[in-house]
Amino acid sequence: MNDLKLQIEKYKAREESFKQLEAISKLGSWEVDLQTKKSIWSDESYKIYAMDKELNEDVGLDTFLSHLVKEDLTRTLAVIDKVMKDGGVHSFECSIIDEDKKLKHLLLNAKVIYDEENIPLKLIGTTQDITEFSKLKEEVSRFAQVMDSSLNEIYIVDFHTLNYLYVNNGAVKALGYSKDEFLNMSIMDINPYLTKEKIRQLKREYLNNSESMLSRTIHKRKNGKEYHVQSYIHAIEYGKTNSFMIFDTDINDMVELENKIKYQATHDVLTNLPNRALFNDRISQMIKSSKRNEVSFALLFIDLDQFKKINDSLGHQIGDEVLKEVAKRLEKSIREVDTLARLGGDEFTIILKNINNTENISKICTKIVEVIKQPIIVGIHKLYISSSIGISIYPEDAENDKDLIKFADVAMYKAKDEGRDNFQFFNLKLSELALEEAALEKDLRIAIAEEQFVVHFQPQYNTQTKLITGMEALVRWEHPKTGLIQPYYFIPKAEENSLIIQIDRIVMKKAMKQFSEWHKDGLNPGILALNLAMKQLNEDDFIPLLLKTMKEFDFKASWLELEVTEGEVMANPEKSIKKLQELSKLGIELAIDDFGTGYSSLAYLKKLPLDKLKIDRSFVKDISTNEDDIAIIQAIIALAKSLNLRTIAEGVEEENQRELLKDNGCFDIQGYLFSKPIQAHKITELLKTHNQKV
Repeated sequence: MNDLKLQIEKYKAREESFKQLEAISKLGSWEVDLQTKKSIWSDESYKIYAMDKELNEDVGLDTFLSHLVKEDLTRTLAVIDKVMKDGGVHSFECSIIDEDKKLKHLLLNAKVIYDEENIPLKLIGTTQDITEFSKLKEEVSRFAQVMDSSLNEIYIVDFHTLNYLYVNNGAVKALGYSKDEFLNMSIMDINPYLTKEKIRQLKREYLNNSESMLSRTIHKRKNGKEYHVQSYIHAIEYGKTNSFMIFDTDINDMVELENKIKYQATHDVLTNLPNRALFNDRISQMIKSSKRNEVSFALLFIDLDQFKKINDSLGHQIGDEVLKEVAKRLEKSIREVDTLARLGGDEFTIILKNINNTENISKICTKIVEVIKQPIIVGIHKLYISSSIGISIYPEDAENDKDLIKFADVAMYKAKDEGRDNFQFFNLKLSELALEEAALEKDLRIAIAEEQFVVHFQPQYNTQTKLITGMEALVRWEHPKTGLIQPYYFIPKAEENSLIIQIDRIVMKKAMKQFSEWHKDGLNPGILALNLAMKQLNEDDFIPLLLKTMKEFDFKASWLELEVTEGEVMANPEKSIKKLQELSKLGIELAIDDFGTGYSSLAYLKKLPLDKLKIDRSFVKDISTNEDDIAIIQAIIALAKSLNLRTIAEGVEEENQRELLKDNGCFDIQGYLFSKPIQAHKITELLKTHNQKV
């Protein structure tokens, strides 16, 4: 008798807990007697439909169907039919219009109960209002599947002992224990990382607040495997026992995705090395640690020499394989305590921990230089590459990350200046050079904003007609304090920082304006030769700007010749061909500058829409004494003739150079023999007084 009474009490307690559960999760239960067609709805079911229980006792399947939105009726009938036929538990979502004319989204679970003769007796199920959670499917599922057939893990745990009082089939399936095994276990048995402090925290929250608590934890299955879960924890009364009701969802895939995203945010996708963000964090931590322990460390800034040529000539896919191989070699060259990172492009950094002297640093750098220059095999290609390394040391050179990085970078550029394939330590002299470089860049930006650049013109002559055929526009920087600055001083810096684009545009504008004025004055300066950086040509707005400037100064396309260097053109010949063809169609002449110093492919050269080859001054200089230079010039002239191109030689300073060029068929020349680059007003006098005759 006592056993029966105890069982009744347990049943009542469980029934009470499910009523609380219905209220918490807005879950209503119902059943339909398939013989009498009568239905029983829980209180929560009536609330979902906004119906008064006393006024609507006669409810049934038709009541439910009548509230469905039109779009869901056919699908819902199909689900009900399926439930009736196969006897399984079915879940589906639908929408209704309740008695208050409000649209609600519901999640229904339904199952048919059969008698011993397999005749359907009842249709039972649950209805959950998921309107508030319709956009959060994952959370909806955690609260919707509260029946024993739920895929979520649902537990009721004793507040004091933490023993399980109830588990659903979802928990059984997830963890591999039977329900009987669970009832002899505590939550500590499946939560290997649940600390006593965490338990005390949960109990404090229980005592202070009965609201839901959200927590992440790790469960350990019966087979020993662990997985991440997200827990919704509710304080409830289970019978007369203070308890936790726990809804757990397996979030292992989500955690793995989060970890992957975090990893990608701090690591380079190509090489899997720490990226700039993680490197910045590591060097900050290293400074703190080294300061605390009063030890030194070294920062290496590594740049691959001539890597761009591999990318441009063989493509980024081959370049990427080279970078991955370099990363592997660098990893093998350092210790586990050191940090190797890829900052981007072909730039790598290494933090050498606890380095006591420069000799040890030199040994590591020597090893790196040697290992990098070993041949790299990528497919059919056998590639060679070298490295330049700059070194700064904490705390000797700097005590903050910004300066350490800057000084290592400065030292790296010094290594490149020294011929590449080597390493350089930072020192005070390099610091001064770095300051000069920074000051130069700052002044250049001011010069661009204030248009401090002036144009000098160097005449080009024809040795047969003895007439001026054109002018090359050459930039000079008229510094307000320093005076006139030659281009060799500032052009490399301008190219490095892409400031050359703005400078070229200033020169183009001023040169076109001057040419138009000469023509209006009845003078004939010939063709204007403008140097064009490929960076400029690749700008989307360059051609529209060129046309606008020509229109502004009434400058004709037939007056213009644009010069591009052989090296820049051949860096990306396919792209260059397309861009130069656009200019050629406008009637603008095109010339290859410094011809003979690059690595032109005849296959590409004949595709370029060129009008002229400009023979580099390095071949002209020793033409009277060096047979090799004569042979090269003869070959260039012959090549030009075969491609129907004109030639012009620059750097002509002696009479015998002019005669040799003339004898070999190069009639257009430019150089100090006739004139240095001079100011516009002197060109005006030249055009007037000499009547263009030499």
